[in-house]
Amino acid sequence: MERVFANDFSNLSTYELSQSFTQVQPNLSNDKLDKFILGKSFFRIPWVEAPSSTTARDGLGPLFSANTCVNCHVKNGRGKVFEVNNIVDKSHVIRLSIPLNDTDEHQGMIAKFGSIPEPNYGVQISINGVPGVPFEAKSLVHYSTKNIHYSDNTIIILQQPIVKLEKLGYGDLLPNTIISARIAPALVGLGLLEQITDEQILANEDINDANHDGISGKANRVWSEQTKKIEIGRYAWKASAPTVKYQSANAAVNDMGLTNPIYEHQSCTLIQVECINSSKDGEKHELTAQRLNAISYYLTHLKLPKSIISQYQGQRLFSEIGCSKCHVPSYSLPNITIYPYSDFLLHDMGKDLADDRSEFDALGNEWRTPPLWRLGRVSLILKDNKNFLHDGRARNLEQAIIWHGGEAERSKTLFMNLPVSSRGKILQFLNEI
Repeated sequence: MERVFANDFSNLSTYELSQSFTQVQPNLSNDKLDKFILGKSFFRIPWVEAPSSTTARDGLGPLFSANTCVNCHVKNGRGKVFEVNNIVDKSHVIRLSIPLNDTDEHQGMIAKFGSIPEPNYGVQISINGVPGVPFEAKSLVHYSTKNIHYSDNTIIILQQPIVKLEKLGYGDLLPNTIISARIAPALVGLGLLEQITDEQILANEDINDANHDGISGKANRVWSEQTKKIEIGRYAWKASAPTVKYQSANAAVNDMGLTNPIYEHQSCTLIQVECINSSKDGEKHELTAQRLNAISYYLTHLKLPKSIISQYQGQRLFSEIGCSKCHVPSYSLPNITIYPYSDFLLHDMGKDLADDRSEFDALGNEWRTPPLWRLGRVSLILKDNKNFLHDGRARNLEQAIIWHGGEAERSKTLFMNLPVSSRGKILQFLNEI
């Protein structure tokens, strides 16, 4: 299928641009459109504490951070670090884990859950609780800065995040607790990504760098409670989720406290007595199979907006300095070729980006190659809250590139040694993908 481009963003009104990721795919039948609208309603309308008169959307909590999916995915775009005045936004979540030991208990938890949760707080901090249930903590984000010097005397200022938790509701964290911040990603082209086969992902794997190009992509093989078997992960920052439905179920229970057919139990820990007593575990799925399926259907039937590529020199340079070895441009699907610019594999990104947290086969220094398509629209929707990378530390695309290390160190160095005009062409290309 021929690649389709828009002219540029100037042809779009502010409203049209803001709705870039909210449009339905064309040509859905009436029945399919009804299902899309149903899923959209469960994605957008707030959930409330049970019991309530709104029985279709009650079950929020007992512990939760957001009361609707769009709290973290405003206009289906990317999250942000701050809500206002250094108050951390709900879309900036804190994952917790502790180091793995050699016990059978830990080995079993890694195999099933991918990481070892902090005993008192679990896998993710909840910043809210229903009445009578204390919230877990609030997060603080500060930054230190460091200057990066190019050979042409250009100076880039990077901000290193310092993340802390305050107002801990259930005692201290274990001293060796690993705290990892994550920004909710934009929901772009998920239905097309879902069609990429495992074989297409595995074709780019080179775990032992057999071709000696310095790139050793590795798929994350994860346990799926959805299928009860090992699957190839492709979503989330460490590729720990194999399907859109699985990731939606994970977000439902960890972000909103909604049990569902994949995550049937609340995440209350043993010392969180109020949470346990308020839990409706075993009574029903708060997010039923029908509703979870509808949300997944909605997310996988959103229309992918057009690309606006005009900077083909930037595209060529992007490839020449090696970026496309991980940011694989295209995949052939039945009747269409898509251009997400990702291999969906794990790569060592260096010590500066490492969070020391393992998730299934993903090590503490490894991250999934994120898709780059429609970055320009993502940025424009965020406006002054523009951010990049897993924790939002980069304020623009150039900073995001400079944070690259590990397997990407050589490409970063080549980028930094390019003339400023060539660097600009690559950055323009990235905004046009």
